[in-house]
Amino acid sequence: MSTQLIIRNTLLTACAIGVAVPIAGFAEAATSTSPSTTTASPTTAPPPSTQPAAGPQGPFCASIPPEGEGSFAGMADDPVATAASNNPYLTTLTAAVQAAGLVDTLNGEGPFTVFAPSNEAFAAIPPADLDALLADVALLTDVLTYHVIAGESLSLAELVAASPIVTAQGSELMLTLAPDGTVTINGNMATVACANIPTANATVHVIDVVLTPPAPLIGSL
Repeated sequence: MSTQLIIRNTLLTACAIGVAVPIAGFAEAATSTSPSTTTASPTTAPPPSTQPAAGPQGPFCASIPPEGEGSFAGMADDPVATAASNNPYLTTLTAAVQAAGLVDTLNGEGPFTVFAPSNEAFAAIPPADLDALLADVALLTDVLTYHVIAGESLSLAELVAASPIVTAQGSELMLTLAPDGTVTINGNMATVACANIPTANATVHVIDVVLTPPAPLIGSL
């Protein structure tokens, strides 16, 4: 089954059953002044070939503007929602965050780790399904918060070491490092295309697919 069909079926299923939005603690992270707590790195670092490199890295990084507000340096000066809005490759994500009313939350103290789907990732969703997603605030919030880890600003290496890791939506993400250095999410659901982009309150990892949280089991309702 294609990734596009999987996304479409998942979104339609979630719409049909009414996904809950368990983001308690997400707003608290946005306004907390407590120091960031990050996952400790292993005492003995593995060989370079077995861990992601530090700093922005990945094939999509070449597409980031070399200067201006949307560049790595420009994004580092702004909180994450503002930083994403200045990047020409994250405009659909920005529109989704605005539609869900999450701009102020993501621009809060944080810290956050954000998996940012590129414009191409959103373009892979059939237009009718994408329109329906953007119009359903509850479902959209559920999807977007599945892309956020609240209370920690984690590098790709830290995410791999800590996986599975709980998102602000409440479900887990599993990141796996392949021998060639590629990092995938939830099996082969998505690939990290540009990792370790710093913003003023978060670390951003651009991904190539819009992730959809697992739908609740009918029997558990």
